[in-house]
Amino acid sequence: MSDLVTTQAKDGSTVEFIYSDPMQGGVKDVYWSPDKSYVVAFFRKKLDVPSQERIDKLVGKYRDMIFNQVGGDYWREIFCWPEKIVTHNDRTGIVVPAYRKCFFFETGIQAGAEKEGKWFTSAKNFNRFVAPEERGNLATFLRICLNLSRGVRRLHAAGLAHSDLSYKNCLVDPKTGSACIIDLDGLVVPGLFPPDVLGTPDFMAPEVVASSRDAENRVFPSRATDQHALAVLVYLYLLHRHPLRGPKVWSKDNDEQEFLEMGKNALFIENPNDKSNRPRPGDEDNRLLPWCDVDKLPYTTTGPYLTDLFKRAFVDGLHNPSQRPSADDWEDSILKTTDLLLPCDNKDCPKKYFIYNNQTKPACPYCGTKYKLPIPVFDFYSSYDGKSYRPEGRRLVVWSGQSLYEWHCDRMVTPNEKLESARKQRLGYFSYFNNKWLLVNQHMKDLKNVKTGELIAENKSVELVDGLQLQLSQSRTGRIVNVKLANV
Repeated sequence: MSDLVTTQAKDGSTVEFIYSDPMQGGVKDVYWSPDKSYVVAFFRKKLDVPSQERIDKLVGKYRDMIFNQVGGDYWREIFCWPEKIVTHNDRTGIVVPAYRKCFFFETGIQAGAEKEGKWFTSAKNFNRFVAPEERGNLATFLRICLNLSRGVRRLHAAGLAHSDLSYKNCLVDPKTGSACIIDLDGLVVPGLFPPDVLGTPDFMAPEVVASSRDAENRVFPSRATDQHALAVLVYLYLLHRHPLRGPKVWSKDNDEQEFLEMGKNALFIENPNDKSNRPRPGDEDNRLLPWCDVDKLPYTTTGPYLTDLFKRAFVDGLHNPSQRPSADDWEDSILKTTDLLLPCDNKDCPKKYFIYNNQTKPACPYCGTKYKLPIPVFDFYSSYDGKSYRPEGRRLVVWSGQSLYEWHCDRMVTPNEKLESARKQRLGYFSYFNNKWLLVNQHMKDLKNVKTGELIAENKSVELVDGLQLQLSQSRTGRIVNVKLANV
């Protein structure tokens, strides 16, 4: 193999790559390893001293901080992180793991292409270019948003900012809910390493756009601008439309319109106080329904927790960065929202699930199918002393096959990267049998009927009736649930 190059990385390890037919990115030429398990990406231009120092710290200090700690293996799924530094022909390169197979289209006209987020954030792209079997469902899109939120949360906790968080730098797989943040060699270390770019249009925070013509007062990407970009990504993945691009015309000049629309005059298309940027779909938009119709599919269909965050991101915090939700806020709210999912009875429904929003007679907002069965709703109550229980404002919506986990039973347990695999097993499940809703106890040792004091043993079931109170755990931070039967 005449084009095979063998070299030594900065850490002393051997690196091989095929030095021909590079894939070309914005600033790097990318070469495959012989077994295609990794790539070597060489910067076209010679790195200056700060850029070289940044790469050294990302491959060294920050990589160790993230991957060699508790939960480190989880982040290998979320980040495509540079692993080594090499030099060849006076050029500096980084060794990066190859993308997982799930991040390439298997079918349709995009077969073989990378699953950049742009194919899934636009209703036009989603409907025209993505094969039905690649489109996933609402549950998997929530999982994508959860993974991205966790990734951003971890970067921020390490003192880093992405600076260019966008659908171009996030690979997603709606079939599995997987997500991976890529192109991490330009991460910002606030106060130490400035950003290389201001961001990608559609995701740049208004203050960055508004200051882009003012060299003396320019606002650069930071954790606050990441928070804006993350909110935009979540909105795009769940609603397939941009939160700021509406019909309002600020200027007849295209460049000035972009500068104002995404900068100082940015206005949420669903702003409840100013509807001047609210889309009004015409006949030509029928193929983009329901995504383009904010009246039929408002952002409130994402449930109470995400509704609150979208308001904070695009109303309160759009021009006030300190009000924007953090990545932690998104992670927590997405977890709570996942517990509100109901499966749609329509097998042809484009999203397969919808979010229960305390409706009297719920219907799927994506296809209009009405939900027929009574809906047991678990309202959670928790305690700090194991005696006094207070409502949490959190609930679990029951459907046949729905599962109960340890994080439902104990308020101090969170299903994140630090939770051991053994604690992620299902503790119980729900079944609709003979016109009755049942909770089947698999591994809960403390499951008890609060009013009668009766213990429900493992492998036994309890019927869910209106007003039933169940103790899920006897720990000091354990939960009690009050069961309400809705849709009856």
